[in-house]
Amino acid sequence: MKSWLLAGLAVFCLTVPPRAGFSEPPGVLLPVADSPGLHASDPTAAKIASGLAAHRAFYKLSLDDTHAGDVVAASGTMSYEVMDACDGWAVQQRLDMIVTNRDSQDVRMVSDYATWESKDGLKMRFRMRQTTDTATTEVTSGEASVDRPGGSGEVRYALPKPNVQKLPMGTLFPMWHTATIIAAAEQGKKVLSLPLFDGTGDTGAQDTSVVITSWHTKPAPFRIAALAALPGGYVHVAFFDRTPDASEPDYEVSMHYWENGVADDLRMDFGDFVMRGKLDEFKLAAPHHC
Repeated sequence: MKSWLLAGLAVFCLTVPPRAGFSEPPGVLLPVADSPGLHASDPTAAKIASGLAAHRAFYKLSLDDTHAGDVVAASGTMSYEVMDACDGWAVQQRLDMIVTNRDSQDVRMVSDYATWESKDGLKMRFRMRQTTDTATTEVTSGEASVDRPGGSGEVRYALPKPNVQKLPMGTLFPMWHTATIIAAAEQGKKVLSLPLFDGTGDTGAQDTSVVITSWHTKPAPFRIAALAALPGGYVHVAFFDRTPDASEPDYEVSMHYWENGVADDLRMDFGDFVMRGKLDEFKLAAPHHC
Protein backbone atom coordinates (compact mmCIF):
# COMPACT_ATOMS: atom_id res chain seq x y z
CA MET A 1 0.00 0.00 0.00
CA LYS A 2 1.10 3.54 -0.71
CA SER A 3 2.56 5.26 2.32
CA TRP A 4 -0.01 7.01 4.51
CA LEU A 5 0.78 10.38 3.04
CA LEU A 6 0.37 12.69 0.13
CA ALA A 7 3.77 13.28 -1.17
CA GLY A 8 4.03 16.98 -1.65
CA LEU A 9 0.34 17.15 -2.22
CA ALA A 10 1.50 16.65 -5.54
CA VAL A 11 0.62 14.31 -6.08
CA PHE A 12 -1.68 13.75 -7.34
CA CYS A 13 -2.74 12.38 -10.40
CA LEU A 14 -4.23 9.05 -12.01
CA THR A 15 -6.70 6.34 -13.34
CA VAL A 16 -10.10 6.51 -11.78
CA PRO A 17 -12.23 3.49 -10.91
CA PRO A 18 -15.96 4.10 -10.26
CA ARG A 19 -15.46 3.74 -6.49
CA ALA A 20 -13.42 6.94 -6.49
CA GLY A 21 -16.50 8.96 -7.26
CA PHE A 22 -16.36 9.13 -11.07
CA SER A 23 -19.09 7.58 -13.18
CA GLU A 24 -16.92 6.95 -16.23
CA PRO A 25 -13.36 5.71 -16.80
CA PRO A 26 -10.84 8.40 -17.73
CA GLY A 27 -10.06 6.97 -21.16
CA VAL A 28 -6.73 6.14 -22.73
CA LEU A 29 -3.68 7.32 -20.81
CA LEU A 30 -1.28 9.48 -22.79
CA PRO A 31 2.39 8.45 -22.92
CA VAL A 32 4.64 11.20 -21.66
CA ALA A 33 6.65 11.22 -24.90
CA ASP A 34 3.51 11.87 -26.96
CA SER A 35 2.13 14.66 -24.78
CA PRO A 36 3.64 18.16 -25.14
CA GLY A 37 4.27 20.31 -22.11
CA LEU A 38 4.77 17.55 -19.56
CA HIS A 39 8.17 18.31 -18.09
CA ALA A 40 10.33 21.04 -16.65
CA SER A 41 11.32 22.55 -20.01
CA ASP A 42 7.72 23.50 -20.80
CA PRO A 43 7.26 27.30 -20.40
CA THR A 44 3.81 26.98 -18.81
CA ALA A 45 5.01 24.42 -16.26
CA ALA A 46 8.05 26.58 -15.51
CA LYS A 47 5.80 29.60 -14.95
CA ILE A 48 3.53 27.65 -12.60
CA ALA A 49 6.52 26.21 -10.73
CA SER A 50 7.93 29.70 -10.14
CA GLY A 51 4.62 30.71 -8.56
CA LEU A 52 4.10 27.77 -6.20
CA ALA A 53 3.33 29.23 -2.81
CA ALA A 54 5.44 28.82 0.28
CA HIS A 55 2.83 28.24 2.97
CA ARG A 56 1.61 26.33 5.99
CA ALA A 57 -1.61 24.34 5.83
CA PHE A 58 -3.44 22.23 8.37
CA TYR A 59 -6.14 19.75 7.35
CA LYS A 60 -8.78 17.95 9.39
CA LEU A 61 -9.45 14.41 8.19
CA SER A 62 -12.65 12.39 8.52
CA LEU A 63 -13.87 9.02 7.26
CA ASP A 64 -15.70 9.41 3.96
CA ASP A 65 -16.32 5.82 2.86
CA THR A 66 -15.32 2.19 3.42
CA HIS A 67 -14.90 -0.58 0.85
CA ALA A 68 -16.29 -3.57 2.74
CA GLY A 69 -13.14 -3.73 4.83
CA ASP A 70 -12.38 -3.90 8.53
CA VAL A 71 -12.43 -0.13 9.14
CA VAL A 72 -15.54 1.27 10.85
CA ALA A 73 -14.26 4.68 11.96
CA ALA A 74 -11.30 6.97 11.30
CA SER A 75 -10.19 10.52 11.97
CA GLY A 76 -6.99 12.50 11.87
CA THR A 77 -5.03 15.57 10.85
CA MET A 78 -2.43 16.48 8.29
CA SER A 79 0.04 19.35 8.50
CA TYR A 80 1.86 20.48 5.38
CA GLU A 81 4.50 23.16 4.98
CA VAL A 82 6.33 24.37 1.88
CA MET A 83 9.39 26.57 2.51
CA ASP A 84 11.29 28.60 -0.07
CA ALA A 85 14.92 27.51 0.28
CA CYS A 86 16.12 29.82 -2.53
CA ASP A 87 17.59 27.13 -4.77
CA GLY A 88 14.86 24.65 -3.88
CA TRP A 89 11.67 23.87 -1.98
CA ALA A 90 11.79 22.29 1.46
CA VAL A 91 8.62 20.38 2.34
CA GLN A 92 7.55 18.90 5.66
CA GLN A 93 4.40 16.85 6.08
CA ARG A 94 2.87 14.91 8.95
CA LEU A 95 -0.16 12.68 8.59
CA ASP A 96 -1.68 11.41 11.85
CA MET A 97 -4.71 9.11 11.80
CA ILE A 98 -6.58 6.89 14.25
CA VAL A 99 -8.42 4.01 12.61
CA THR A 100 -11.00 1.86 14.43
CA ASN A 101 -11.66 -1.70 13.30
CA ARG A 102 -14.73 -3.91 13.73
CA ASP A 103 -13.38 -5.20 17.06
CA SER A 104 -13.40 -1.60 18.38
CA GLN A 105 -9.61 -1.51 18.43
CA ASP A 106 -7.97 1.84 17.72
CA VAL A 107 -4.80 1.88 15.64
CA ARG A 108 -2.75 5.06 15.31
CA MET A 109 -0.92 5.55 12.01
CA VAL A 110 1.61 8.37 11.65
CA SER A 111 3.70 9.33 8.64
CA ASP A 112 6.46 11.97 8.82
CA TYR A 113 7.81 13.03 5.45
CA ALA A 114 10.37 15.64 4.45
CA THR A 115 11.95 16.54 1.11
CA TRP A 116 14.19 19.09 -0.52
CA GLU A 117 13.65 19.53 -4.26
CA SER A 118 15.71 21.79 -6.51
CA LYS A 119 13.70 24.42 -8.35
CA ASP A 120 15.02 23.21 -11.70
CA GLY A 121 13.41 19.82 -11.01
CA LEU A 122 16.66 17.88 -11.35
CA LYS A 123 17.53 16.88 -7.75
CA MET A 124 15.72 15.71 -4.64
CA ARG A 125 16.53 14.54 -1.12
CA PHE A 126 13.94 12.67 0.93
CA ARG A 127 13.20 10.92 4.19
CA MET A 128 10.02 9.24 5.42
CA ARG A 129 9.13 7.38 8.59
CA GLN A 130 5.83 5.61 9.09
CA THR A 131 4.65 4.13 12.38
CA THR A 132 1.69 2.04 13.46
CA ASP A 133 1.05 2.63 17.16
CA THR A 134 4.61 2.56 18.55
CA ALA A 135 6.19 0.34 15.89
CA THR A 136 8.08 1.70 12.90
CA THR A 137 6.61 -0.02 9.85
CA GLU A 138 8.43 1.74 7.02
CA VAL A 139 11.36 4.09 6.61
CA THR A 140 13.06 5.49 3.52
CA SER A 141 15.76 8.08 2.91
CA GLY A 142 18.14 8.99 0.12
CA GLU A 143 18.58 11.27 -2.84
CA ALA A 144 17.50 11.21 -6.47
CA SER A 145 18.38 13.06 -9.66
CA VAL A 146 17.52 13.24 -13.34
CA ASP A 147 20.02 14.18 -16.01
CA ARG A 148 17.88 16.84 -17.71
CA PRO A 149 14.26 18.06 -17.80
CA GLY A 150 12.21 15.20 -19.19
CA GLY A 151 15.20 12.85 -18.96
CA SER A 152 15.99 9.73 -16.99
CA GLY A 153 17.93 9.41 -13.73
CA GLU A 154 18.51 7.36 -10.64
CA VAL A 155 17.64 7.18 -6.96
CA ARG A 156 20.24 6.30 -4.34
CA TYR A 157 18.64 4.89 -1.19
CA ALA A 158 20.34 5.03 2.20
CA LEU A 159 17.35 3.40 3.95
CA PRO A 160 15.82 0.85 4.32
CA LYS A 161 19.06 -0.43 2.79
CA PRO A 162 21.68 0.99 0.40
CA ASN A 163 20.33 0.55 -3.10
CA VAL A 164 20.45 2.28 -6.50
CA GLN A 165 17.52 2.21 -8.92
CA LYS A 166 16.99 3.76 -12.33
CA LEU A 167 14.31 6.38 -12.93
CA PRO A 168 12.49 6.30 -16.28
CA MET A 169 12.39 9.05 -18.89
CA GLY A 170 10.12 11.90 -17.89
CA THR A 171 10.30 11.26 -14.13
CA LEU A 172 9.07 14.20 -12.06
CA PHE A 173 9.65 15.00 -8.40
CA PRO A 174 6.65 16.11 -6.27
CA MET A 175 6.69 19.90 -6.67
CA TRP A 176 7.26 19.71 -10.41
CA HIS A 177 4.59 17.02 -10.60
CA THR A 178 2.14 19.50 -9.08
CA ALA A 179 3.27 22.31 -11.37
CA THR A 180 2.95 20.07 -14.44
CA ILE A 181 -0.61 19.09 -13.56
CA ILE A 182 -1.68 22.69 -13.03
CA ALA A 183 0.05 23.76 -16.24
CA ALA A 184 -1.76 21.00 -18.14
CA ALA A 185 -5.07 22.16 -16.66
CA GLU A 186 -4.43 25.69 -17.84
CA GLN A 187 -3.60 24.34 -21.31
CA GLY A 188 -6.94 22.54 -21.44
CA LYS A 189 -5.60 18.98 -21.07
CA LYS A 190 -7.84 16.41 -19.38
CA VAL A 191 -5.78 13.22 -19.00
CA LEU A 192 -2.05 12.80 -18.30
CA SER A 193 0.31 9.94 -17.57
CA LEU A 194 3.39 10.98 -15.59
CA PRO A 195 6.17 8.99 -13.90
CA LEU A 196 6.66 10.26 -10.34
CA PHE A 197 9.33 9.68 -7.75
CA ASP A 198 8.40 10.96 -4.28
CA GLY A 199 10.59 8.91 -1.94
CA THR A 200 7.71 7.27 -0.05
CA GLY A 201 8.70 3.74 -1.05
CA ASP A 202 11.84 1.74 -1.77
CA THR A 203 10.95 0.55 -5.28
CA GLY A 204 11.76 3.67 -7.30
CA ALA A 205 9.31 5.60 -9.46
CA GLN A 206 5.60 5.00 -9.81
CA ASP A 207 3.31 5.70 -12.74
CA THR A 208 0.65 8.29 -12.09
CA SER A 209 -2.51 8.70 -14.09
CA VAL A 210 -4.04 12.17 -13.82
CA VAL A 211 -7.57 13.20 -14.68
CA ILE A 212 -8.36 16.92 -14.66
CA THR A 213 -12.10 17.03 -14.04
CA SER A 214 -12.50 20.81 -14.05
CA TRP A 215 -10.51 24.03 -14.30
CA HIS A 216 -11.94 27.53 -13.91
CA THR A 217 -9.99 30.58 -14.97
CA LYS A 218 -12.31 32.88 -13.06
CA PRO A 219 -11.79 32.92 -9.27
CA ALA A 220 -14.56 31.39 -7.16
CA PRO A 221 -15.76 32.47 -3.70
CA PHE A 222 -13.76 30.96 -0.84
CA ARG A 223 -13.37 31.92 2.81
CA ILE A 224 -9.60 32.51 2.43
CA ALA A 225 -9.21 35.68 0.37
CA ALA A 226 -5.69 34.90 -0.89
CA LEU A 227 -6.98 31.69 -2.47
CA ALA A 228 -10.34 32.99 -3.63
CA ALA A 229 -8.54 35.36 -6.00
CA LEU A 230 -6.92 32.51 -7.95
CA PRO A 231 -8.02 30.17 -10.77
CA GLY A 232 -8.48 26.56 -9.72
CA GLY A 233 -10.16 23.24 -10.31
CA TYR A 234 -10.41 19.55 -9.44
CA VAL A 235 -7.97 16.78 -10.30
CA HIS A 236 -7.75 13.07 -9.56
CA VAL A 237 -4.47 11.16 -9.31
CA ALA A 238 -3.96 7.38 -9.22
CA PHE A 239 -0.61 5.80 -8.35
CA PHE A 240 0.49 2.52 -9.94
CA ASP A 241 3.49 0.31 -9.31
CA ARG A 242 5.69 -0.01 -12.39
CA THR A 243 5.04 -3.73 -12.89
CA PRO A 244 3.38 -5.52 -15.83
CA ASP A 245 0.48 -6.78 -13.69
CA ALA A 246 -0.30 -3.46 -11.95
CA SER A 247 -3.88 -3.12 -13.17
CA GLU A 248 -5.24 -1.56 -9.97
CA PRO A 249 -3.96 1.68 -8.40
CA ASP A 250 -1.93 1.43 -5.23
CA TYR A 251 -3.40 4.68 -3.93
CA GLU A 252 -5.69 7.44 -5.21
CA VAL A 253 -6.34 11.05 -4.30
CA SER A 254 -8.72 13.71 -5.55
CA MET A 255 -8.43 17.38 -4.62
CA HIS A 256 -9.15 20.96 -5.51
CA TYR A 257 -6.00 22.81 -6.60
CA TRP A 258 -5.45 26.51 -6.85
CA GLU A 259 -2.98 27.89 -9.36
CA ASN A 260 -0.33 28.38 -6.64
CA GLY A 261 -0.32 24.66 -5.71
CA VAL A 262 -2.39 24.91 -2.53
CA ALA A 263 -4.97 22.12 -2.19
CA ASP A 264 -8.31 21.63 -0.44
CA ASP A 265 -11.21 19.18 -0.46
CA LEU A 266 -8.95 16.13 -0.44
CA ARG A 267 -10.36 12.64 -0.97
CA MET A 268 -7.73 10.01 -0.19
CA ASP A 269 -8.55 6.43 -1.16
CA PHE A 270 -6.36 3.94 0.73
CA GLY A 271 -8.14 0.90 -0.71
CA ASP A 272 -10.04 -0.35 2.35
CA PHE A 273 -11.30 3.11 3.29
CA VAL A 274 -11.47 6.71 2.07
CA MET A 275 -10.57 9.82 4.07
CA ARG A 276 -11.77 13.37 3.40
CA GLY A 277 -9.48 16.31 4.14
CA LYS A 278 -10.61 19.91 4.61
CA LEU A 279 -8.30 22.91 4.82
CA ASP A 280 -8.74 24.14 8.40
CA GLU A 281 -5.83 26.57 8.83
CA PHE A 282 -3.76 28.34 6.20
CA LYS A 283 -0.97 30.90 6.16
CA LEU A 284 1.12 32.18 3.29
CA ALA A 285 4.81 32.56 4.11
CA ALA A 286 6.33 36.03 4.09
CA PRO A 287 8.26 36.89 0.90
CA HIS A 288 11.68 35.28 0.97
CA HIS A 289 14.69 37.30 -0.19
CA CYS A 290 17.50 35.12 -1.49
